[in-house]
Amino acid sequence: MAPNPCQSFPNLPLPFLIPRLFVHNGARRGIKSISTPRPNRFNRGQNLPLLESTPAAALERKRFTTPLRTGALGTKKGMTAMYEPETGRRFPCTVVQMDRVQVVAHKTRQQNGYFAVQVGSGWKHPSNVTKPLLGHFAQSEVSPKRHLVEFKVQDESGLLGIGKMIGASWFQEGQYVDARANSRGMGFAGGMKRHGFSGQPASHGVSLTHRSMGSAGQSQGGGSRVYPGKKMAGRMGGQQVTTQNVKVVKVDDEKGIVVLQGSIAGPDGCLVKLSDAIKKPWPNAPVKLLHARRASPVRAAA
Repeated sequence: MAPNPCQSFPNLPLPFLIPRLFVHNGARRGIKSISTPRPNRFNRGQNLPLLESTPAAALERKRFTTPLRTGALGTKKGMTAMYEPETGRRFPCTVVQMDRVQVVAHKTRQQNGYFAVQVGSGWKHPSNVTKPLLGHFAQSEVSPKRHLVEFKVQDESGLLGIGKMIGASWFQEGQYVDARANSRGMGFAGGMKRHGFSGQPASHGVSLTHRSMGSAGQSQGGGSRVYPGKKMAGRMGGQQVTTQNVKVVKVDDEKGIVVLQGSIAGPDGCLVKLSDAIKKPWPNAPVKLLHARRASPVRAAA
């Protein structure tokens, strides 16, 4: 009769009481990749440094997409055409005029967490400006402006002096800019005009609903609701549109005119924000003009 192992070794625990960690089950099977894994966009693994969550680290990540210098404001005057002297090719152009563009204030990292330049353009009667805003203009010793826009810059070297006038010569012929403007409002539009829907069939059971959108969601299985962001009929246009890599064809500093190649968003008379293109090399222009002449202040009436 074979001896009982529990009686031969009374000090050993039962097999089902041994932790699974100490039980050797042999080699594990699996699929091993023969190619080196590529790093992903979430910056995990591959011995990459972890992303920091501080404001300074966020500004450092945005450093390469932030312009070196401030932008400018202009008014879209209309479109015209020009000819290339070499080939004689005719191409459309957009005329933008700058009206008393002036630096009003600064934003610094110590006080605001980032570097930016507040630029104003035009003129507004003091009686139509609120008193807090009048005090803001009076502190900077500039006249009341009709438009105020903020342009981010990389560092403090891009901060122009307060009161500095920015003319059309701020941009160079041949450089590329990004033009931002509010598109032309088209009012309430249907799905075919707003999103390019094909509409319903012209026949075969469709009655008086040829341009309608159709179903907007499921009645069962999808939550019996309309998903957020569903493309439907609604107000079309009137939103900011950025046209990138627009070439500057001509600059007239005396008249404050900048001629851009091609078309940009917005109707005639709209406000246009011009800044150096972030997808093109930076222009060979001075970042900061030292000892800039301060513009003659216009005292704002209280």
